[in-house]
Amino acid sequence: MTKSSIKTLNHCTYALSYHLVLVTKYRRKVLSDAMVKRFKEMAKVRCEAWGGELIECESDNCDHVHLLIELPPTAALSDFVNALKTGTSRILRKEFGEQLSRFYTKPVLWSRSYFVSSTGGANIDTVKNYVASQGQG
Repeated sequence: MTKSSIKTLNHCTYALSYHLVLVTKYRRKVLSDAMVKRFKEMAKVRCEAWGGELIECESDNCDHVHLLIELPPTAALSDFVNALKTGTSRILRKEFGEQLSRFYTKPVLWSRSYFVSSTGGANIDTVKNYVASQGQG
C-alpha cells in the first residue's frame, strides 16, 4: 500500500480498492470496443459521483468488463454496483440499441450477478497474525 493510496474522510483514514467484474446477460459476446470505451467514460463519472476513483477498466473479451476502483467507506458497494449497472445499461442500450437488439429482445445488458474482491495489500493470514500479535506487548 502506498501513501498515495491512503485517503481521509471526516474522522477516518482508509484505503479501499476493489476488483469488480460485470458480465453481460447470458454471457453473450455483445461488447464492442466502442461500447467498452463508452462504458469506461461512464464508470469514471459514476465512481467520482460516489466519491471514489476508477483506477483501471478493461475488457479482454466481449462478454465482461474488469474494473479496479477505489470507494470511500461511506459507499455501500452493492448500491454502487447496482447504480453502475443500471445507469450504464440504460445509456449503452440507448446509444448502441441497434447492435444490442440482435442479441436481446428485452431491455437488458448486464447479468444480475457480479464478482467483487477487495485488493488489500496483505493476505488474510498476514493480517490475522498482525492483529493477534497486538496483544503481545
